Amino acid sequence: MGRYELRDRIAALDPEKDHLEIYQISSGQEFPWDYTRALEFALFRTYCVPSISKLLAATGEFRDRPQRRYDDTALLMAEMAAHGYDSERGREALKVVNRAHGRYAISNDDMLYVLSTFIYDPIDWLALYGWRPLHENEKLAAFHYYRAVGARMGIRNIPDIYDSFHAFKVNYEEQYFVYSDTNRQIGQYTVELFAAWFPRVVRPAVRLGVRGMLDERMLSAFGFDPAPGWVGSLATAGLKSRARALRLFPARRESVLGKPKRNHTYPGYPSGYQPSDLGAPPPPDDLPAEFRRSSRQGQGHIDMT
Repeated sequence: MGRYELRDRIAALDPEKDHLEIYQISSGQEFPWDYTRALEFALFRTYCVPSISKLLAATGEFRDRPQRRYDDTALLMAEMAAHGYDSERGREALKVVNRAHGRYAISNDDMLYVLSTFIYDPIDWLALYGWRPLHENEKLAAFHYYRAVGARMGIRNIPDIYDSFHAFKVNYEEQYFVYSDTNRQIGQYTVELFAAWFPRVVRPAVRLGVRGMLDERMLSAFGFDPAPGWVGSLATAGLKSRARALRLFPARRESVLGKPKRNHTYPGYPSGYQPSDLGAPPPPDDLPAEFRRSSRQGQGHIDMT
């Protein structure tokens, strides 16, 4: 298989009608490592919104079980991508997500924002660090894919134009990225989770490296001190060198979707597991009333808790 054969296949598909197939090729074969890293930072980015971080802090899940929360989110989203959101496993994964979020009072705009990061943060990442430029069909397919997922999660008023949804994301960040103590708390738990994936001796460098990858608005919202300039420059140089090297590799023949490498909670997954085995526990008994969903509020939404 030629290095650009999958790109040419994507170019021949319809980004709206064939969005699932395109997204599966792009995220599972062409750029699997980049999509994983970009989606990690996309979720990290949402913790800069105080209304989101305040709920996450109230549940205690990021304090007590950060790896499980990471694994649940990654695996549930992978089930939908690998098998399709309307497949048996995809519908089961959506049911778990919707049940989990139906327990909490989460604004529709917060959920729209989280959904938008899943589309545009990987696109921005790949524009900088991808081994080739994304084809326009890949960008539009990601948009149509997550619109379809969002609709099945009960998220309302999802823009139907690519640029309009991107404008919503930019405007939301300009308005709601402000410092709060819970931003810092959840941000620190997340940095420590990332560091825990590496040997203890290199964890200080990982913590520094993560800060080096954050933009000024995120650093301000988390209240993190910026890393020295050389840290970000070194990370960027390393990622761009990786991209240049990957151009020499053959195309990936099999998708890696649904085969997570960082999963520590469910050994051997997906063997022996169903999507219904995943997901957050019920809200704690001491959860403040402001975070409990009333009967008048909608259900569903992306698994942040």
